[in-house]
Amino acid sequence: MKKFLLALMMTLVAQSAIAGVVGKTVQYRHGDTVLEGYLAYNDSIKGRRPGVLVIHEWTGLGTYEMRRADQLAALGYVAFAADIYGKGVRPVGPELAAREAAKYRGSDRGLIRARGAAGLEKLASFAEVDPQRLAVIGYCFGGTAALELARSGAGLLGTVSFHGGLDTPGPADALKIRGKVLVLHGADDPHVKPEQVSSFQQEMRMAQVDWQMIYYGGAVHSFSNPKSGNDPSKGAAYNEKADRRSWEAMKQFFVEIFAR
Repeated sequence: MKKFLLALMMTLVAQSAIAGVVGKTVQYRHGDTVLEGYLAYNDSIKGRRPGVLVIHEWTGLGTYEMRRADQLAALGYVAFAADIYGKGVRPVGPELAAREAAKYRGSDRGLIRARGAAGLEKLASFAEVDPQRLAVIGYCFGGTAALELARSGAGLLGTVSFHGGLDTPGPADALKIRGKVLVLHGADDPHVKPEQVSSFQQEMRMAQVDWQMIYYGGAVHSFSNPKSGNDPSKGAAYNEKADRRSWEAMKQFFVEIFAR
């Protein structure tokens, strides 16, 4: 009975926190391209607070990233889910998603960095945000984008990659990273080869970045998204433990980087 009452109380607290969250669609631009992001914050909190940029998977900004933004807002942050692809560009299915993602993941990462920077600039412009306390998180394709944004020298206190690609055509750019880096990785992810992991770690060491990498046993690619299914043999699958543990690791990371 006590366990039930405790669980009920925790649920009510969580619902109360979410109830204070305001979410809205926000249009912004990168050059001539119209982008459409999603802003979430808790309007019961007064004053400026840390801002977290959320970068989407290869299918473009959708309900998954919006939910993550809401969760971050419930924790007391201002979250802005950026739009890397452009308004209305939301590829359906792996073939179209791969084709769209390839435009940004080639040997020239200038566009993916610029779109990330546009989202970060928009996040910093909101009245609720402390522009001196910014971080970025990204999922899969978004993990790659988050790391590239950090490599561009963006003013970030922290960067978090959830099951993201770790490769880059410009490893020397790690010298420009200004904040801390946390990589949350499926230990059995077939899409991020061991040599890519090794190269990334060497890149971080050579640049003397303050970095962490956490492996989740039994987890493959896209382990944090329930829409990934439950068959690890396909290379991408949801893993409840890895999802929960990685979110907690991110929360502790934010406590560290945003501390005053």
